[in-house]
Amino acid sequence: MNIAIYIRHLDRRDMEPLQELVAELENHGVALWMPQGFMAQHGSDLSFSVSPSLYPERGTLPRQVSFLLSIGGDGTLLSSVHLVSEHGQPILGVNFGHLGFLTAAGKGECHTLAENLLEGNYTVERRTLLQLTHGNLSAFALNEVSLHRGSHLSLLASSLYVDGEYVATYVADGLIAATPTGSTAYSLSCGGPILTPNSHCFAVTPIAAHTLTLRPIIIPDTSQLRIETPPGTLYSLGIDSRTVAADSSAPVVISKAPFTIPLLRLPNQSFFTAIREKLNWGR
Repeated sequence: MNIAIYIRHLDRRDMEPLQELVAELENHGVALWMPQGFMAQHGSDLSFSVSPSLYPERGTLPRQVSFLLSIGGDGTLLSSVHLVSEHGQPILGVNFGHLGFLTAAGKGECHTLAENLLEGNYTVERRTLLQLTHGNLSAFALNEVSLHRGSHLSLLASSLYVDGEYVATYVADGLIAATPTGSTAYSLSCGGPILTPNSHCFAVTPIAAHTLTLRPIIIPDTSQLRIETPPGTLYSLGIDSRTVAADSSAPVVISKAPFTIPLLRLPNQSFFTAIREKLNWGR
């Protein structure tokens, strides 16, 4: 079995548990693939029984890779999505960060993680993504797309259209369009609803709306969203964990992406155990 490891940042104190994970996987006969950049910087601190194959952090993983292990927190997992978008390898998040809501294992669970993967003791959740276009920009997001006024003092007026029909103009610090996966992230902190992964809808949530009557709204994921801003408006466009500059020269058009991302859950885990244990929900 070929398993790729994706690491964006790693604290020096986490090198030991990473070495433990590498050794455990190799003891189970796994052939490892590692990021070129990480190996160039930290490879001398790790020992392998067989030299790992290397892959570039840009582009997609080779087809022969069976799984991707995202080592870090939720931000690392979000940034790993582009690696599997073409061939659809399942992602298993290993939490070396803080909350790790999307991750399925902790850094102290290396032994059981390897065994569960090799024995097929896991479930796969297909997660919807957003497809975004804004002028020449085209991108995908697993969590959310957000418009934000950025450093400008004036509020942002975002006019929302659903399948071409005008809904409302949100005068606020910004506006979020979130997937069910992203409903427990930025959208939730702004008062948006929690959506289960298979609910087939999007949540549109204002950020600090100017009036209390502007509330979050749930929209079927078969719909196309179009967001327009007044002429001359400059704002920031958030796409999961990255931000780009945007303006009113073109609308932001959002729809469901033509592919999904498979996330792995290990035994005795589910979306509801995650929100109870990691968000302390309902306790």
